[in-house]
Amino acid sequence: MTINLEEEYQLDLGIPYYEIAQRVVNGALDYQQCPYECEVNIILVDNEKIHNINLECREIDRPTDVLSFPMAEYEEAGDFSLLEEEQPECFHPESGELMLGDIIISLDKVKEQAQNYGHSYIREYAFLIAHSMLHLCGYDHMTNEEAAEMEQKQELILGSLGITREA
Repeated sequence: MTINLEEEYQLDLGIPYYEIAQRVVNGALDYQQCPYECEVNIILVDNEKIHNINLECREIDRPTDVLSFPMAEYEEAGDFSLLEEEQPECFHPESGELMLGDIIISLDKVKEQAQNYGHSYIREYAFLIAHSMLHLCGYDHMTNEEAAEMEQKQELILGSLGITREA
């Protein structure tokens, strides 16, 4: 597995960004029973940068906590069975890894939301990665049912890693 972590914004929250990302990405892929080695790009930014990306890509004029840009399109969320056959461009030509996509996280929002929700920076950062990993695996939360399913999966992934709301 390859995790490319880019720190475009240097905000020291006193947590090991790469190590947490590695644990959560691995945990999400294990939970999803992904049959491939994968590549994920995680970019850490500030509120201004994520605001600009959110406006440009989604036409939403405000900062958000996380944005996900999946590489693959899934007929059914979490079903990797047809990717190799139908979307070979999603596989890295040299490593053979499935290029899942990009996750952009606002560290300003990690700090703000952890304080607002009364949990640790680790928990908030890990939650945003777990949430985005589900998006990169084809899940969404456009309906109440989809949102409930994603919430349950996020909690199961984080719980399996010992990263709870109190953590």
